[in-house]
Amino acid sequence: MTEKGFAQGINMNKRIWLISFIAVVLVGAVVVDIPPVAKFLGLKTGFAVHQGLDLQGGTHLVYQTDLSKVSAEGAADAATGVVEVIRRRIDALGVTEPTIQKTRDNSRVIVELPGVKDVNEAIKLIGETAQLEFREGVEGKSIEGDNFKSEKYEDWKETSLTGANFQKAEVQFDQSNSAIVPRPQIGIQFDEEGRKLFAEVTGRNVNKPLAIFLDKELLSAPTVQSKIDSDSAIITGNFDLPAAKQLAIQLNAGALPVPITLVSQSNIGATLGTESVQKSIMAGLIGLLLVILFMLIYYRLPGLIASVALLIYALITLAIFIVLPVTLTLAGIAGFILSVGMAIDANILIFERMKEELRSGSPLVLAIDTGFKRAWTSIRDSNISSLITSVILYYFGSSLIRGFAVTLGIGILVSLFTALTITHTILRGVAETGLKNKLGWWSGGVK
Repeated sequence: MTEKGFAQGINMNKRIWLISFIAVVLVGAVVVDIPPVAKFLGLKTGFAVHQGLDLQGGTHLVYQTDLSKVSAEGAADAATGVVEVIRRRIDALGVTEPTIQKTRDNSRVIVELPGVKDVNEAIKLIGETAQLEFREGVEGKSIEGDNFKSEKYEDWKETSLTGANFQKAEVQFDQSNSAIVPRPQIGIQFDEEGRKLFAEVTGRNVNKPLAIFLDKELLSAPTVQSKIDSDSAIITGNFDLPAAKQLAIQLNAGALPVPITLVSQSNIGATLGTESVQKSIMAGLIGLLLVILFMLIYYRLPGLIASVALLIYALITLAIFIVLPVTLTLAGIAGFILSVGMAIDANILIFERMKEELRSGSPLVLAIDTGFKRAWTSIRDSNISSLITSVILYYFGSSLIRGFAVTLGIGILVSLFTALTITHTILRGVAETGLKNKLGWWSGGVK
């Protein structure tokens, strides 16, 4: 076999693998996007578009946090603790895809509850004060001998030690000589009354578990090694660092209950959401059809190929939104529609470069490869700048702006794949066949 033939064989193998990969991605996207296809194939995917508050209706709540009794250093952890407490309570209501976040200055907590019917119940549940409790075991229920048995709140006996006697929790590391690799642990501190109560509780539970509950949910059940007559103690366990930080935040949320006040409540009806979705879908379809029409009229066969790649782009992007999942809002849909225009922009840059190569007398296949190569720098720079903008919008923006940034960013990344891979592969395949002569290859100044 000649060197040229060997190189052609390698290129053919690469193209076969690339076409196979594109086919697998496309089939996967169709299965995710179109449930009847999955059902026909006997697959139970359970995939569905996650709709945000403004699409399916629900409640938007804004709470003011009172940080007057919290130090400046502890404000962020206190606000994060409030978010975690609210999240657990909302989860108990069975709300799908709630959005719970604090503002950057920690002064407010924003709660979005899609599909919530009993708003008053949600407000009542969120507004309650976090309850941190230390409870001791009951033989035969929560413990057997010295062994832990049950996580149920009612199986543990009440003690007088609660979050009212608790001052703070912080992550520490085991510095004992027996620890080859220092493990994270939780250091806790009580006030004077809490110290006395803690000494009593630990004194009668030596070598037994002592449960720590927050909102009647078990956080930890460390075994008491000895009576602790001190205002501080250590909670040890099989923690990694993220778990230890999370537990410290939860404990501080219970020990430092930050009062919250409901300052804003907005109810969005499902009818408004449905109408908005219909208008957004119509706007997207009209925009997509106009783009395809322009590409077909001006670029003919390459325009048709770019339009096919654009439809594939839409299928893949929607599948990514569903699988991740991305909670779609009206702003998110706007970001997706905007990314459609940016997706076709890459194809236009490539085609214009190809036209320059054809005018200079380059063979068609070489013009295609060179056009993609020379257009890459412009495509790269424009898309990187757009991605940077998306990251900035996500980091500094509110929930609606974040939805726009996420869908726009994902759309940009997928458009790079479809323009540089799918369009290139189809174009090159068509150029090597006689199909171009039957359909008419180009317009826009090049025949």
